[in-house]
Amino acid sequence: MNSDKLYKVQEQDLDRLKEILTVCFQNDPLYSTLIEDEATKERLLPHLLECDVTELFETCEVFADSPELKGVLILSDESDHRHAFYNYFVSLKESLITDGWLLHEDPTMKTFFNFVLGKDYLNSAWTAQLHETRRLHVIYLAVDPKFQHHGLAEMMMNEVIACADRNDMMISLETHNQKNVPFYEHLGFKIFGIVEKPHFQLKQYCMIKEL
Repeated sequence: MNSDKLYKVQEQDLDRLKEILTVCFQNDPLYSTLIEDEATKERLLPHLLECDVTELFETCEVFADSPELKGVLILSDESDHRHAFYNYFVSLKESLITDGWLLHEDPTMKTFFNFVLGKDYLNSAWTAQLHETRRLHVIYLAVDPKFQHHGLAEMMMNEVIACADRNDMMISLETHNQKNVPFYEHLGFKIFGIVEKPHFQLKQYCMIKEL
């Protein structure tokens, strides 16, 4: 995605990227459900997000509102299959590291099994139902709490929407926080479906903005 308004995150920004994601997702319904013990979550979440950041920086497009990274956006171009094998092996490596942290921080294996049972909350498998190869997928959208309610999230999403419109692409995303749904609906998204698993009181809202 090309954008004159967004800052392309660099390798030297990765610590700040991990920091902002950790702060923003500390109380997210997804991690609060899968990591039941608060102390375990506080220890574990930075490691999990570091694995995510490492993988996504290599396989996706990572943007911010500015070099200060007040808000961040991680995006996958699902129409680009040029690096599919490389991306697969990067993902596999980071998954093994993630499993190691899950077992290290919770030796009872409760959190590990929660992640296994809740795997459909952690991936975007639902998008296979869309049958649309020209598609952008928003993986993370986060704004530092100190800078929220200043329009940063909407500005970044409008850049994604403008890019999708220029290239005739669908946009997909998921959120586990029902409070986020009206924000995305305001931007023209609609709920495609809701993922619910029998072991958890958690809903994943799967949303799309069509061509």
